Amino acid sequence: MSLERKDEHDHKGWMQERDLTPVESIYLTVLMWLDKRLRIVDYLEILENLYYKVNMQMPKSHTEQYNLDNKFWYWYPLYALGSFSTIAYVVAAVSGALLGFYYSPAAAGASGSPTVAYEQITFIMTDLNLGFFLRSLHRWSAQVMVAAVFLHMLRVYFTGAYKEPRELNWIIGIVLISLTMVFGYTGYLLPWDQLAFWAGQIGVEMALSVPVAGEWAAQLVFGGFTLTQSTLQRMYILHVFFLPFIATTVIAIHIGIVWMQGIAEPH
Repeated sequence: MSLERKDEHDHKGWMQERDLTPVESIYLTVLMWLDKRLRIVDYLEILENLYYKVNMQMPKSHTEQYNLDNKFWYWYPLYALGSFSTIAYVVAAVSGALLGFYYSPAAAGASGSPTVAYEQITFIMTDLNLGFFLRSLHRWSAQVMVAAVFLHMLRVYFTGAYKEPRELNWIIGIVLISLTMVFGYTGYLLPWDQLAFWAGQIGVEMALSVPVAGEWAAQLVFGGFTLTQSTLQRMYILHVFFLPFIATTVIAIHIGIVWMQGIAEPH
């Protein structure tokens, strides 16, 4: 009797001895059939080992390692900052989408009159029903999101939750807080008032200060070395079309990794 036939005979004998139900018998038969052809059991063992490695106890945090008395970052409500920032992002996205129905990214205006973009903001704030509330909700949810993300990263750092095996999610968190800053900057320029103008001018000067690629970066992001209609158009596209898709995708990946690894709770 060949080795394969002997193994198959032993498996059938084992199944008969166990007095398995028809469902269990079919499941094991299919599993053995797949294992003989695809080595599926080996991959299942690898996944099981990865699961236990990923969910092992986190290394000691700075507070524990250096015996610090201040345990502020172990306060359990601080472990809800990630969810809080996600909720703020959703509120900002929904309110921003509603604002988009009434906003026009046009920098030009009649001679001696404010820009179209600024007039649209004024209309939203003064004439539109619940417009003041809607814009305020968008603005404050964005600011709450910035604060929540910043505090969330501080909590992760001071509890050592950025260490292996969660270092990848820490890097993704850095990307997310960078996207949040860009969100805030592009949205700050959309009213196209004096504050937006000088904030944009500072951005142009910062881009130009970059060695070698400064002029190229200023032309790409701001449409030139001075603020024009191209600048406002670029900020609008970044804020409304480009950044939301990237941020939503990265947030989904970030939350998915947290779901797989579990929250790094205090020891």
